[in-house]
Amino acid sequence: MLQCDTLITWNGTTPSWPLQTQPCHWIGTLTPPQQRAAQAIVQAISTQQKELLIWAVCGSGKTEMLFPAITKAIKERKRICIATPRADVVRELFPRLQQAFPESEIEALYADSPDRTDKGQLIISTTHQLIRYYQAFDVMIIDEIDAFPFHHDKTLPFLTDRACKQDATSIYLTATPRPEHKRKIHQRKLPVQFVPIRFHGHPLPIPKLKIEINLRKKLQQGTEPKALQQFLTKRSTSRQLLLFVSTIALLKKVADHYQAVAVHAEDPDRKEKVEQFRQKKINTLVTTTILERGVTFPSVDVVILDAGHHVFDEAALVQIAGRAGRSPDDPDGNVLFIHQGKTNAMEDAIAQIKMMNKKGKKL
Repeated sequence: MLQCDTLITWNGTTPSWPLQTQPCHWIGTLTPPQQRAAQAIVQAISTQQKELLIWAVCGSGKTEMLFPAITKAIKERKRICIATPRADVVRELFPRLQQAFPESEIEALYADSPDRTDKGQLIISTTHQLIRYYQAFDVMIIDEIDAFPFHHDKTLPFLTDRACKQDATSIYLTATPRPEHKRKIHQRKLPVQFVPIRFHGHPLPIPKLKIEINLRKKLQQGTEPKALQQFLTKRSTSRQLLLFVSTIALLKKVADHYQAVAVHAEDPDRKEKVEQFRQKKINTLVTTTILERGVTFPSVDVVILDAGHHVFDEAALVQIAGRAGRSPDDPDGNVLFIHQGKTNAMEDAIAQIKMMNKKGKKL
């Protein structure tokens, strides 16, 4: 599709779906914080509340929190959309929702996806694909509302709003709200429900800061930073290592130095490498911010080289730190920010993590 292409709106017949009394086949139990969030979502839909933000920490089990609301909407023959900025998330959610709602018509929409009937009652879609819809959905759930490119491209929020019916309820999911959302929450213009603790009940790992003089110069010269060397010497080898860098050029240098596997957004083998890491066939994975969110590994340590680089804003730092400690069998992964000068983003990220841990202790 080009900017100059003509788009035509077609008003076809509204799809209808059979009545279901027990659409959800998921066998599991929500934790009390998850239950409160799930009930808030159900209540918002029941009262046709305009919007609700679920501020849930990384690893809190956001998908499962949606099941009661999706169940209610399907029973009432409403149409639901789960929209996300990233195709990877669509592909990951699709089989999970098929398993949870096996008798429902579910479609996944992303570039080159096979589903194109537009008859699904539950649509899982990238935000770009919502250009296909006009006032189609009773419930719009936007996952990772803060993620690129949703908050960078003004067209995507417009398409999302356009796809909703006039009385639709919009649910926003995020672990890292953008400043505009925080401002609306503070002004009591955006209802919010916190989920400040992970499903396994353990607090979020708090990143440690380690300064390295002339870090960027050393990285350009291919010299191993002493801070990283010390960390690698002391850490337990039972965990895998996710090593984040700021640029693709640096990615290649670091990967070559440590003889490690590297991955970035344009890597044609990205899916295979991530899956090999998930299966523990790879011990160390050097990556750009492409793996800051949307991936779960059970037992990893996380290091950011040059955490003061501008690509690592507060949201990115919180999300990257959230890759550690995801499993109840290993909830205490190490997170290290190596930098040559502390930034506001680092301080704000650590403050946010501590705030959520403090809220979690009160539950």
